[in-house]
Amino acid sequence: MAEKTVDSDLEKRGIDVVRALGMDGPHAAKSGHQGTAMALAPLAHVMYSRVLKYDATDPEWDDRDRLVLSAGHVSILLYSMLYLTGHGLELDDLKDFRQWDSATPGHPEVGHTAGVEVTTGPLGQGLANAVGLAIAERAQRAEFGDDLCDHYTYAIAGDGCLQEGVSHEAASLAGHLGLGRLVVIYDDNKITIDGRIDLSYSDDVAGRFAAYGWDVNDIGEKSEDVDALEAAINKAKGVTDKPSIIIVQSKVGYPSPDFTDNYKAHGNPFDDDSIRATKEVMGLPDEPFWVPDAVLSYYREVGQRGSEARAAWEARLAASEHADTWAARRDPAGVSGWVDALPTFETGDSIATRKASQAVLTALEESLGGLIGGSADLTGSNGVALSGGVQSADDPGGRQIFFGVREHGMGSAIVGMALHGGTIPLGATFLVFSDYMRPAVRLAALSHANCVFVWSHDSVGVGEDGPTHQPVEHVMSLRAIPGLRVIRPGDATETAGAWRLAIEGDGPSAIILSRQNLPVLAATNADSVLKGAYVIVDADEPDVVLIGTGSELSLCVDSAAKLAESGVSARVVSMPCWEAFEVLDIEEQDAILPPELPTVSVEAGITLGWDRYADLPVGIDRFGASAPGSKVLEELGMSVDNVVSATQELLAVVDG
Repeated sequence: MAEKTVDSDLEKRGIDVVRALGMDGPHAAKSGHQGTAMALAPLAHVMYSRVLKYDATDPEWDDRDRLVLSAGHVSILLYSMLYLTGHGLELDDLKDFRQWDSATPGHPEVGHTAGVEVTTGPLGQGLANAVGLAIAERAQRAEFGDDLCDHYTYAIAGDGCLQEGVSHEAASLAGHLGLGRLVVIYDDNKITIDGRIDLSYSDDVAGRFAAYGWDVNDIGEKSEDVDALEAAINKAKGVTDKPSIIIVQSKVGYPSPDFTDNYKAHGNPFDDDSIRATKEVMGLPDEPFWVPDAVLSYYREVGQRGSEARAAWEARLAASEHADTWAARRDPAGVSGWVDALPTFETGDSIATRKASQAVLTALEESLGGLIGGSADLTGSNGVALSGGVQSADDPGGRQIFFGVREHGMGSAIVGMALHGGTIPLGATFLVFSDYMRPAVRLAALSHANCVFVWSHDSVGVGEDGPTHQPVEHVMSLRAIPGLRVIRPGDATETAGAWRLAIEGDGPSAIILSRQNLPVLAATNADSVLKGAYVIVDADEPDVVLIGTGSELSLCVDSAAKLAESGVSARVVSMPCWEAFEVLDIEEQDAILPPELPTVSVEAGITLGWDRYADLPVGIDRFGASAPGSKVLEELGMSVDNVVSATQELLAVVDG
């Protein structure tokens, strides 16, 4: 913890300057949320001057405390503190708030602005990410010891965060895991955009979190009392066997004469008169973005107080027997030998890709390390069993996480784990339930978080469970997310390649796996998966190209053999990953999918989007049905006869 200043007048002036910046930024942008930024200025001051362990000159220091602004709409508050403490923002960046190509976007974006830990804005996500950050910290502290991993995770959340369902899932999980060193400060300002909170919300928040197994401290209307705020946080830090929530009641818009405790202060920038009147109350000049030298010097000194602790940590790391392993955890793709340890599979064997994935994970655990995660109550079905113990308060180093039926919370938690660094986090469920996870997946892509979403039971081949459990639109909808690598391997060999692509690639990956057994094909190649698409069956002068993914790859191979009986030569292309294929040079793409050849795609899902590559897509543009999986696939056109017939019809049209 940073040393507490004794100059209370300078502290007060600093807090008032932060409030003023909280008005000036949104006013200049004609957009933003100043009311809560003004109300939480004392809390932000306490966090950055008295509580957080950090060094503003090195915002990426591995052992820094993490502060997550789950209420991401209050970004001007965070940016003001990052500017004042010397994280790299300048005053002009605050003046450029919410403008094109600025360092201060409307909601915080990790990797875009130094000092931002996670991308927040969609309410509740930051709180759930913080749970993942805390899991990653605890697991690494257990592995490497307090000398290398000894920090806390804090999150500032509001009413909206606690109303969103993801916060329920994440808080329940955190309580179950007994996650100490996780401290949430809940700003109970009782304000929403529509009006007072009692229009829509009457939860007993203290009772709810106590029931989750959290330490709860309701300090009431202490938002202006910096000593009380610091004392409450320090008390929470002393609770090591469970997460903590501090409930504090603030007054939105304080100390505005016109808008204090008024819901209109939440999202409507103050006009000139309102800003002038509020600054007059605080004794500040009517000058936009006014920061006196004394305040800036004070905060810049505060921002560097952690430099000595950081230097000492770096010395401990350099001298530690764990130094190489620590570095390897942060660059898993650079670990030597792990690719050679990937399993191989016998041609002709019949293996579900979810089972092959389990074999790959087992090999990676031994050769790579850093894997942590699990499933939303489907561990065996998804093939994500990990050795090394079950993550819990009793086994803080455990690598297997039983997320329970909390898909959304799981997705957000593994994003937090990824952004913490030092782990390869994964979360698994059935593909159809990726719908529950979509907000977290989208933010993973936006954040370039190196996590792996494992989704099995990837088509109507699920069978008897029926259309409620049979994904048809899901693979294509996931491909629509920019920055998400969607990999649908066609057999066990390609599954090994899928994991290699996920680990070596930047950003999140989705590995889509079959429930049913698939033949291990002779021509598939794990290394070729890295290209996204490659030829597995060819002819001297092909008449047509068949593109297959997942369980339909072997269907394309069988269809090509059937077409050959009628004199039609077909090239078969495996395309496990659109995103990897699309970064190839156009010449390499054309060598795999010659533009002059008619092309048929075959995938057990909607055909929307396949016109990018195929003249004729064969797919399933309807919901499935309850029956044995093989029967459903056949009835819905995933058969050799249907693929051959469709191909012949296309060739007849092409030939005129």
